[in-house]
Amino acid sequence: VQFVESGGGMVQPGGSLRLSCAVSGLSVGAYEMSWVRQARGKGPEWVPGMNPSGSHTYYKDGMKGRFTMSKDNAKNTLYLQMSNVSAEGAAMYYCGNSSDVPTIVRTAHYLGQGTQVTVAT
Repeated sequence: VQFVESGGGMVQPGGSLRLSCAVSGLSVGAYEMSWVRQARGKGPEWVPGMNPSGSHTYYKDGMKGRFTMSKDNAKNTLYLQMSNVSAEGAAMYYCGNSSDVPTIVRTAHYLGQGTQVTVAT
């Protein structure tokens, strides 16, 4: 299984950014998928998860409204729309199978290379 995250970059406070995650070796339409982030000097943090059908998205407390997760089954790609970005949004963002999130949070062992979001000061 491969996860290729992209779309990160520098964003102004209050701005928006859309991250993408191209997945191969696993169908995003068949598994619950998640995004995890890790800010500098902090441990991994789960952000949102989406059920296989895409009918339900789950957000960590305080994240809903600032993040919107979506996916395109035909492209086998996940998306994470960031809105009204603040300094706390600066982190490396990774995607993955939701079943792997507990291990990722515990070990910080990611399957993709991640995409860096930097917030301008």
